[in-house]
Amino acid sequence: MTTYKTLTVSTDYWKPGEDYVAHIVEAVKGKVKNGDILTVSEKAISTASGNIIDESEIKPSLTARFLAKYWTSIVWGYLLGPLCHLREETIQRLRNYPMKEGAKHKQVALQNAKLLQALMHGSEGGIDGSNLPYSYVSLTLKDSAKIARNIQAAIKQKLGRDVTLLIVDTDKTYSLRGFHFTPRPASLRGIHSNVGVVAYVAGRSLKLKKRATPIAVAGEKLSTEEALSVASIANKTRGFGAGRTVWDMAEKFGVSLTQTSWEMLSEIEHKPIVIMRRV
Repeated sequence: MTTYKTLTVSTDYWKPGEDYVAHIVEAVKGKVKNGDILTVSEKAISTASGNIIDESEIKPSLTARFLAKYWTSIVWGYLLGPLCHLREETIQRLRNYPMKEGAKHKQVALQNAKLLQALMHGSEGGIDGSNLPYSYVSLTLKDSAKIARNIQAAIKQKLGRDVTLLIVDTDKTYSLRGFHFTPRPASLRGIHSNVGVVAYVAGRSLKLKKRATPIAVAGEKLSTEEALSVASIANKTRGFGAGRTVWDMAEKFGVSLTQTSWEMLSEIEHKPIVIMRRV
């Protein structure tokens, strides 16, 4: 079994419009070596790319209102939540799901990820509001493979280091022997994806092995199993920044769900990069 030495790299909070490739190159300068596996958070790249939506401007449909008022608070709060072994704190939050903000969020999920994803209780289609201010949520990357190649090439060109670049997401991949699947709409080849709530309920209710999801790779070709192992280790090493969920983030800053600011997030230590080295 391969073991790894890890190095977490802290950076400033990447806001929309910033050159995340330049930030990554500067952050790993003098730290990275040939053969290293460099993991980068999909959320951080999406935010810097401006791949975000302000949900305060969204008008929810009747379907979105139904999903927020009944499906999430009742079905998830009393049936699917316990079935999926969610934490009691999470179940209570779902039972008290905010109707106004929740309906807007569900509308964004319906528009960008379709119904099977919108039926999730959170992170619908990879849409996530944690570590983002106000009513913003990030979307999944549409060109993750190209982004991974660009970052890997920049490190080789500017630093002279030949590394493997892996973009990862905290959303889980579930494994049953050699079969891997995730609720996410897209993931690394070898992981079955885009079945939304079906994958989540199956994985959680059966208590299958779960790990963070590798999204794209550039450089050395990694097996699916190694990519999952690396993503899992990196995710545990990186931590959750301002909070695992929007509820945790709001509690950390002592504000309501939509009152976290860019300035508050900039005060938190962010660790979007983890360097992995085989030992």
